[in-house]
Amino acid sequence: MLAYLIRRLFAVVIMVLVVLLATFTIFFMLPKWAGQDVAVLFAGKATGVEQLQGIRIKLGLDDPLLVQFWDFVKGIPMGRDYANGADVTHCAAPCFGYSFRTEVPVWTTLKDALPVTGALAAGACVLWLLGGVATGVVSALRRGTIWDRAAMTTALAGVSLPIFFTGMVAMGLFVHNFGWVHIADNLSTDDGIGTWFQSLILPWIVLAFLNAAMYARLTRATMLEVLGEDYIRTARAKGLGEGTVITRHALRSAMTPILTVFGLDIGVLLGGAVLTESTFNLPGLGLAAVQAISNKDLPVILGVTLFAALAIAVANLVVDIMYAVIDPRVRLG
Repeated sequence: MLAYLIRRLFAVVIMVLVVLLATFTIFFMLPKWAGQDVAVLFAGKATGVEQLQGIRIKLGLDDPLLVQFWDFVKGIPMGRDYANGADVTHCAAPCFGYSFRTEVPVWTTLKDALPVTGALAAGACVLWLLGGVATGVVSALRRGTIWDRAAMTTALAGVSLPIFFTGMVAMGLFVHNFGWVHIADNLSTDDGIGTWFQSLILPWIVLAFLNAAMYARLTRATMLEVLGEDYIRTARAKGLGEGTVITRHALRSAMTPILTVFGLDIGVLLGGAVLTESTFNLPGLGLAAVQAISNKDLPVILGVTLFAALAIAVANLVVDIMYAVIDPRVRLG
């Protein structure tokens, strides 16, 4: 098990470095190859030639790509100095550079946005996992009944409707029309836990509705397949209770593909729920990425991309470890 963990950790490091190199090349070299000066993106078109050259020297834009890449990677654990003669700006570790627009360290932007994205992901994933799996299990056990057809029809609607549509409808009904929910402009627990909870309850439900629909359909299909296996019939023939057969045997086997999808979903969500945060104006990583793309703020885009890649890699690593806990056949393999 230890050797497996070491191999997986090594693979995670390699994958993050590959993603970092690819995104670094795209964001900092493609504009140059397309004839667009990154220094102009930082300072604006009205900046003089001497000032632009000073910015290139300070940011290291005239250095070879591998040197720029190494300086960026080294700066993450060790910090970095941006220097042009006596003009030195120190970026403390972890250094992902400075925003082109606000000149705030990218790490500060990520650190401020992460609690919002984390709270959104945590609440929504609990709702969609419990609701989706429970609905799928009941639908599989009551196959062909009115409950099954109604649940799968609702799930189909949840999968088909885009989240920005359901989000806008929910806001129109529950925020502007009925006034049941209030969404704060600046999401923070400093305004009180009640205000914080109210600001997140609607995004939780909307995001959970979309994902719960997918999990319900996946759980139903997997449970129907597992319930026809020989070991399920053997468990029933031995006199085990139906609840034990369903929870300890059928559901544990059916959870393997669900856990795989869940790991990917939670990793992607931690990297930024772009549509949800944009719809509800939540100041998380997704909204920060959208604003950075609009402003051509390359360091922030690079920082969010790297964090998203790391979140997905870590989530997959945790899923691989959880396989052995949920399914004994994985341990035997």
